[in-house]
Amino acid sequence: MGDEPALNEPVTLHLRGDWGQANMHRICGWIAQEIGDRAPAGSRFAVWSGRGGADAITALREREADIAIITPTAAVRMLARTGGLDGLRSLGVIGQWDRLVVAVDAGLPVHSVAELAEFTGKLTVATSPDDGVNLVGLAAHKALAVAGVDVRRLDFVYDERPFPCIERFADAHADVLVHEAVMTPRWQHIDRLRPVKYLPWGDEVVRAFAAEGWGAAVVPAGFLPGLTEDLHTLDFSDFVVLCREDLPEEVAYLATWCMVRTRRALEAQYAHLPADRSPVTYPLVPADMARTPIALHPAAARAYTDLGADDAPDDPLMWG
Repeated sequence: MGDEPALNEPVTLHLRGDWGQANMHRICGWIAQEIGDRAPAGSRFAVWSGRGGADAITALREREADIAIITPTAAVRMLARTGGLDGLRSLGVIGQWDRLVVAVDAGLPVHSVAELAEFTGKLTVATSPDDGVNLVGLAAHKALAVAGVDVRRLDFVYDERPFPCIERFADAHADVLVHEAVMTPRWQHIDRLRPVKYLPWGDEVVRAFAAEGWGAAVVPAGFLPGLTEDLHTLDFSDFVVLCREDLPEEVAYLATWCMVRTRRALEAQYAHLPADRSPVTYPLVPADMARTPIALHPAAARAYTDLGADDAPDDPLMWG
């Protein structure tokens, strides 16, 4: 493979992804295979199922994983501010355009999340649990409380993943949906049984989250069914590839080199989707990959410097 970096000694690496069929597992599988192609015989790689939230941090700290994926970048920034990521480093960011959106039945007489606090009727909210691991659940419950909503008055239907929550709302088993994955087809059919409208989180929530490093973002008009004007909401973008600061230099360098130089191998798995509807945003740009919410592993930083922001990927004709 020419001047490509390679490992001189066999390595055993454990990577932590998602539940098994989503994007974090794909990213882990891609990284594992590309490192494996440049590692000597006897090397072993395992991708462990996870939840994509704070469990990734626990797995790294307890040495159950060497590389782990977490989303969104905003939550990583927030956790870093509280010292929750001490001893961890980043290998880079894999782009994903996403938002945390509040959808409600169009007949509900409210126009913002804050107005939910004044609504006296019974409400059922479909979202994820705030259990110390799920970051959708963390953000949803925290934002509702900041907006003045008494969550004790609400009924919740919980699921770990977005699609069951979206289905419950779409099937009229919930009045309110708070979730992510807004680029996926499930959101495009959310209005199949009833008209839908979307609620902005409001300035108070935006300010409170911004103070903790979690930024706001916009869903443009027309992106979701029935969305007639830009929706100001919370960001839920990007996958952060984490490791411990003691990950061997040669492994961290090679992993980062593979993420940059072989990125077409990941992008090609999403090329059948429009770029603005893909759960991994393409094309991946090295300069963006290097902009992480926590410090890069020193070897990863060196790899980005060596390769340069405009480095061309291998197999430029992979698109066909």
